Amino acid sequence: MFFGEILSLFVALSFTVTALFAEVGSKRMGSLPFNAVRMTMSLIFLALTLWLCTGMPVPRYADGSTWLWLLLSGLVGYVIGDYCLMKGYIIIGSRFGQLFMTLSAPTAAILGRFFIGEHIRPLAIVGMFVTLTGIAVSILSKGDKKDEDVSDDSASPARRLRLSLPLNGLVFAVMAGICQGAGLVLSKIGLESYDSSLAALGLDESMIPDDALLPVPLRVSVPFASTMIRGIMGLAGFLFALLCFSKNGTKQLRNAVCDGKAMRSAFFSMLFGPFIGVGLSLMATQYTATGIAQTIFALTPVLIILPSVLVFHQKVTLREVIGAVVSVVGVSLFFVG
Repeated sequence: MFFGEILSLFVALSFTVTALFAEVGSKRMGSLPFNAVRMTMSLIFLALTLWLCTGMPVPRYADGSTWLWLLLSGLVGYVIGDYCLMKGYIIIGSRFGQLFMTLSAPTAAILGRFFIGEHIRPLAIVGMFVTLTGIAVSILSKGDKKDEDVSDDSASPARRLRLSLPLNGLVFAVMAGICQGAGLVLSKIGLESYDSSLAALGLDESMIPDDALLPVPLRVSVPFASTMIRGIMGLAGFLFALLCFSKNGTKQLRNAVCDGKAMRSAFFSMLFGPFIGVGLSLMATQYTATGIAQTIFALTPVLIILPSVLVFHQKVTLREVIGAVVSVVGVSLFFVG
């Protein structure tokens, strides 16, 4: 009972950890090299996992339809989404970057309604506005002074609202949130196709493959196999962009690999992100609705506040905390009856 929800909470904690490491690594390496290195590490771990669980280091039971949907999910969620997310981390930091990931819940719900027939509940529109309000509270301020420094109440209405963060960072963060929601819906379609592929082969999710080195049922390996297919597209996309559209892409990769601190950050970001976090997120969608899973995933902007203060010594205002909480509440309302 509530297994999917519990998994989703672990995903939120995992994404919090990976966001902190990703901010450090992406600032040292750059967005494209960091994603390429992290995705390579992820595929190695996923291949090892599949070898232990199924006897082969590749998704052995996936059919053409499964590959199509999961490759599309990797293109949207990894290549576009993760690139934008890491660019957002570089410009506005992981704390604000994760705040905009709350946009993934409305995106997942809306696309889930059109593509897989999931029901949007009556409070969805209210939740969307509450989420956007929370984001606005966090990123908007009045005049040139911080809100806490404004003492003249009569003068404050005359001050115009302004963005407290760079516009380009906000654009990347918004795109990242939308792409994550879209990628999750495409992943769920791919997982359903994977289940159909298993059924067509006469396989049951509870069975243990004959060649498996560990006695685990197929249902455990399916999310990791799906993540590997997404990761293959992710790595191909990042390498293509790095080598074809980035200046000195090969040199950037070489410098990134030689940076010990950056490589450690990439490793732990991979471990808690594309490997554990994404694998468990796909598993969570098997046991609960996409929207519920995304709601719990959206706790990351709140969970990340304390470590941002302790690790990065960031100054967090009460307005920013309230904005993050309101945004998460809005995501919750999006899926309440």
